[in-house]
Amino acid sequence: MSGMSEDKFYPPAADLRSSMHRPGGRPKQFEKAKNPRKALVRLAWYLKPYGASMALVLVLIVVSSLLGLVGPYLLGLAIDTFIANKDLAGLGRVALMMLASYVLSNLFLMASNWVMARVSQYALRELRKDLFGHLQTLPMRFFDTHPAGGLMSRLTNDIDAINQAVSQNVTSLVASVVTMVGILAAMFTLNHWLALASLVVVPIMFGFTRFIAKYTRKGFRNLQENLGKLNETAEESISGIKTIKAFRRKDSVIAEFSARNQAVYEAGVYANSYSMLLMPLTQLLGDFFVVVLAASGSWLALKGMASVGTIASFVNYGHNFTSPLRQVANLYNSIQAALAGAERVFEIIDTPGEADDPGLQVEGAAADHAAPAASCAVVLPAGATNSADLPKPICGDVQFRNVQFAYVPGTPIIKDFSLDVTAGQTIALVGPTGAGKTTIINLLTRFYEIQGRSICIDGIDIREMRKDELRRNLGLVLQDTFLFADTVMENIRYGRLDASDEECIEAARMAEADHFIRQLPRDYQTNLSERAGNLSTGQRQLLSISRAILADPAILILDEATSSVDTRTEGRIQKALLRLMQGRTSFVIAHRLSTIRDADKVVVINNGGIVEQGSHDELIARRGFYYNLYVSQFKGHQI
Repeated sequence: MSGMSEDKFYPPAADLRSSMHRPGGRPKQFEKAKNPRKALVRLAWYLKPYGASMALVLVLIVVSSLLGLVGPYLLGLAIDTFIANKDLAGLGRVALMMLASYVLSNLFLMASNWVMARVSQYALRELRKDLFGHLQTLPMRFFDTHPAGGLMSRLTNDIDAINQAVSQNVTSLVASVVTMVGILAAMFTLNHWLALASLVVVPIMFGFTRFIAKYTRKGFRNLQENLGKLNETAEESISGIKTIKAFRRKDSVIAEFSARNQAVYEAGVYANSYSMLLMPLTQLLGDFFVVVLAASGSWLALKGMASVGTIASFVNYGHNFTSPLRQVANLYNSIQAALAGAERVFEIIDTPGEADDPGLQVEGAAADHAAPAASCAVVLPAGATNSADLPKPICGDVQFRNVQFAYVPGTPIIKDFSLDVTAGQTIALVGPTGAGKTTIINLLTRFYEIQGRSICIDGIDIREMRKDELRRNLGLVLQDTFLFADTVMENIRYGRLDASDEECIEAARMAEADHFIRQLPRDYQTNLSERAGNLSTGQRQLLSISRAILADPAILILDEATSSVDTRTEGRIQKALLRLMQGRTSFVIAHRLSTIRDADKVVVINNGGIVEQGSHDELIARRGFYYNLYVSQFKGHQI
């Protein structure tokens, strides 16, 4: 279809109001939306590539509306000309013409609806893709403060509200406006005195509609936000159903959901109570409109200034005028919900995503850079376009230089952290819970950005590297394993999408996962349930390790990678991990004796800084912080 380009485009950015949340209770009285017109313009930008199709829709609607205006005119003609003269043949011809005009009017309207449905779905596909794609670029800090249920609400409820307005109501709105304009023009053509009398009601109806819209906009925005809160509660309770059952918290979860549901109910009552006033009151005003026309027309007829046929046409036009006006008023329900949803969607799209910050330097960082070894190449800088620019892999020298970081300003988690790691070394990060071990890993992967000095790989500040290329050289095995609702094979292949089936199977063998996979109903083609609930915790961990082995990274990160497997399986995994870590820089967060003993260097972290470092035997011999930590955790084992 003409105008339906598949090319990507980007609408202009907008600074919209941040989402306002209220956990429950009575609906919060929101002020008028910051700029609903801007949200409307933003939505129009998604329709801009389909201008030709939109023009076709407009033409079809205009033709349909004009054909719909022919009927009342022919009715007046039939009364004044053919019925008055008892011309049955002429009356038959007029009746057929009226039927043809109505049939053609509806056919053109159907065609416009079909074209508009296609256009709107193309536009909404792009909007949905933009929203989901932008979510993938947002930093981890964003997801720390935005629950998954609320984000899902924007992808579903808010987009659906926009869909209802754009795909179903745009043509109705345009047709109604064109019809009203056409009716006014026809009225003035037939009899300008009657037309002037009819204009008395029009501003009253528009003014009332505008007044009601002010309140429905507030209500529907509040309703959408409370729906988001309801989704958050539902998503969290369903995901944590085992914990809820284990701790017997069914009643408290139901109570929380009921409170959220009550907030949605009250917000819905508020929004719909105002919007539903439109229909009966505009109906009343419409009836008043017809009464005004009938009374005025009768008086003019008695004065000889209007014919009976003209009055009949006017009354018919009056009914046809109030019907689209009532429809426009009723469309405010979906229009206000769509604008509220659009503001929430664009609020996410306008949130700054992760930036590679090419050439970013902080005070003192430049002096910390060391020239990379001649045999190694750095990863892609942020300005490079593809891996062909610098094809060689990184070596794996890592330097932390006086790193500082705080999740919450004023509450530092990492304080002046400095560490030199030579390529190929295995570094064990140990310390009490909350010491900052996982935070160090989050900074190395750039899930969060450091706030002081630098972290360098092969002498290059990681903030001067493209994040995707940095992470391509990092392999992560986390304690909290996440697997997708796909086959076992595809979950392993997630580590390297171009890997063959044989490579995936070999990676599973190295991770000691092949044995249990072969016992599954369809071995490697077995479909996993959501979050791999049909596997044990240890089996999920083995698949995660298989994925990391397949990725073949330059730097390996193991965050309690063997914490969820039994001792016998751990022994087999340790052999595989030792083979995997050979020749690679490895960071291991673990407390198990075998992992700590094998490390080239044990780094003891407490309160965000290094308190000790050295080999396991050296630290035991010092009988310091590490010794006390070790004894407390492994009491009864031989040192």
